[in-house]
Amino acid sequence: MRTSSLIAAAIGLSLATTGAALALDAAPRPTPLVPNTKYSSVRDALRDGVRDYNAGDKRGAVQALEYAAGQGHSLALWKLGRMYADGDGVPHDDLKAFEFFSKLADQNADEPRDSPNASVVASAFVALGTYFLDGINKSYVIANPVRAAELFTYAALWFNDPNAQFNLARLYMDGSGVEKDARTAARWFNLAAEKGHHASQAMLGRLLFNEQGLGRQRARGLMWLTLARESADPVKDQWIVELYDSTFAASSDNDRRLALSMLEQYMQTRR
Repeated sequence: MRTSSLIAAAIGLSLATTGAALALDAAPRPTPLVPNTKYSSVRDALRDGVRDYNAGDKRGAVQALEYAAGQGHSLALWKLGRMYADGDGVPHDDLKAFEFFSKLADQNADEPRDSPNASVVASAFVALGTYFLDGINKSYVIANPVRAAELFTYAALWFNDPNAQFNLARLYMDGSGVEKDARTAARWFNLAAEKGHHASQAMLGRLLFNEQGLGRQRARGLMWLTLARESADPVKDQWIVELYDSTFAASSDNDRRLALSMLEQYMQTRR
């Protein structure tokens, strides 16, 4: 049995029945908006889709990408999912996004983690997990935090994906879909933080600084928050800046000195 199959068995996913496990057996699959036969190959369709998208022709991009997606091309499925999720050149439609991501995950759950497509497959698992957290209004996709945790766990373990690890840590921190466990949350945050995931660095820092169950590692928490602040976008990640500022204000001079020493040691190991 492959490693991915062992992971799936451990968390209750059946890769032999992926359609039922990841989405719903009866879930409709996305079909092309406009049937198109002008492409000589899937590769040509993908190339044209990327070219049209970059040129601002989103309608042309959708037609080309849907042709490639209809042939099961991973990147085309992922890009269409993102376009519908973001309302990027198409009407915002979470259900269509969910279905494209489902098809991508269904067909590629065993994707080798070192393959060129691994990142987009992992991203699809994370997107599906996010949809299962709250469900999709007026659709067959209902809120299911347990399923969300399973999807995040699969992507976190098999693909070693930092976004999946971050989302899974949040569930353990909140006790949503899993039993609340600060130590497990900290472990998942740490795995993502070590990959440079600044949101995980910030959350790990917050936990270590404040959580008595973790021994109140105030200096180490401040170190992680400092790393997060340095890589955070001052506009998009304002919450990280504010969290750092409040934590720094609550820290002692000794906490700050020790955090600086830890940070210097950490940076030396990364050279």
